[in-house]
Amino acid sequence: MTQLWSQTAEANAGRLQTNPYPGRGIVIGLTPDGTRYVQVYWIMGRSENSRNRVFIEEANGFVRTEARDPAKLTDPSLIIYYPVRHTGQAHIVTNGDQTDTIYEALKEGRSFEQALTTRTWEPDAPNYTPRISGLVDLSDANCAYKLSILKTNMGDPSQTMRHFFHYEQGVAGFGHCIHTYAGDGNPLPSFQGEPVLMPLFDDIGRTASFYWERLNEDNKISLLVKTIDKASGQTETVIRNKD
Repeated sequence: MTQLWSQTAEANAGRLQTNPYPGRGIVIGLTPDGTRYVQVYWIMGRSENSRNRVFIEEANGFVRTEARDPAKLTDPSLIIYYPVRHTGQAHIVTNGDQTDTIYEALKEGRSFEQALTTRTWEPDAPNYTPRISGLVDLSDANCAYKLSILKTNMGDPSQTMRHFFHYEQGVAGFGHCIHTYAGDGNPLPSFQGEPVLMPLFDDIGRTASFYWERLNEDNKISLLVKTIDKASGQTETVIRNKD
């Protein structure tokens, strides 16, 4: 079974490498030694405005996007946000300002799912970019991690499809990946199906390098890897910015 998991994960990583534009992506899973959860998040871009970004980690462990050159920033909507925040033992990662929606909901005692029922896809017609989100909550004994994607029904903006994926247990050495686009196109085609199995590593730098090297060189912008110790809750974050 382990060999099958490894073969499947490697094959999926190969497909990511040959995909010129998976867009923004999330991987959540467990290190091979089973001691830490892992969150990977990357951003890509085709326009000058989208590419004018870096990840910045704040002192409290939150990560925000910031314009690399503020003078070139033409439209901050949809590109300036917090991809990573945490409250209590809950660690959030998303591809947009729904991070704040989930963060506020959890602080008020509402759930990840309840928060995302108030949101839809991004208002960037004709792409209608999906909102992808993930959660690791160490206080939830019934679920290791969650992923979600909010998207239109085959490009129809009158319908919002809300998919939630709950993983009751992490599998050491593997994670699940969801990204915004199936590939390049005009309009960009949304991700289809379930999150796919991907490999993870004990060394946070190796995980960062593995995914950074598999993203299209022309379109990748920034990537982060965050680990969360299951026992202590201690976190570590590594960031890669293109320039």
